[in-house]
Amino acid sequence: MEDLNNIKQRTHKLMLTNRRTCTINGVNDVLSFDINEIILETDQGMLMIKGSELHVSRLTLEKGEVDIDGKFDSFTYSETAGYGTKGESLLSKLFK
Repeated sequence: MEDLNNIKQRTHKLMLTNRRTCTINGVNDVLSFDINEIILETDQGMLMIKGSELHVSRLTLEKGEVDIDGKFDSFTYSETAGYGTKGESLLSKLFK
């Protein structure tokens, strides 16, 4: 079985069409989603998508692909490096 920590980094691509449909490649995981916000873990960091009437129409994590429909307002990336380090408390992360 393939070790999930050794996943080869894929090409990350985001295609937005008329602010109504979006196809994203290079997705590792869907962390949360609702009608107004979707949070994805991608090869390029965390991606927060905000909008209205958002709907995940296709999800294929084996290929790292997600299709989303709705009205998109914003796409925000944040770095994942340094988050979730084992043995590190929340306070030590805050006061770095």
